[in-house]
Amino acid sequence: MLADSLKRAGYPAKADPVRINRPMVLLLLLILLFYVSLVYGPLAAWLAELFPPRIRYTSLSVPYHIAVGWLGGFLPTVAFAIVAITGDIYSGLWYPVIIALASACVGAFFLPDTHGTEVPAS
Repeated sequence: MLADSLKRAGYPAKADPVRINRPMVLLLLLILLFYVSLVYGPLAAWLAELFPPRIRYTSLSVPYHIAVGWLGGFLPTVAFAIVAITGDIYSGLWYPVIIALASACVGAFFLPDTHGTEVPAS
């Protein structure tokens, strides 16, 4: 049923290897890797400063794994569902955009600035 619907909509069964611009794909992947490294590099240090050592592991692990596992893990499913409902192949991009904006708002308004504060040793 899904394969028939995709075929009627004009989607190819698989990508044509001749038409893939391999240098551009590599460049785009490198750019995305650069952006991820900009986020994940300071993230560990900032999260370690946010919580005292006694509760640090649980305080970091639970929210991180909920965010990565649930919000990130369901990204393909939710994006595909949005595309299937709307019929627009680009509408699935709204899910990661909304999640990123919500995360930025929560971070900007509710998380404290830890610059210059003493991190307790134990």
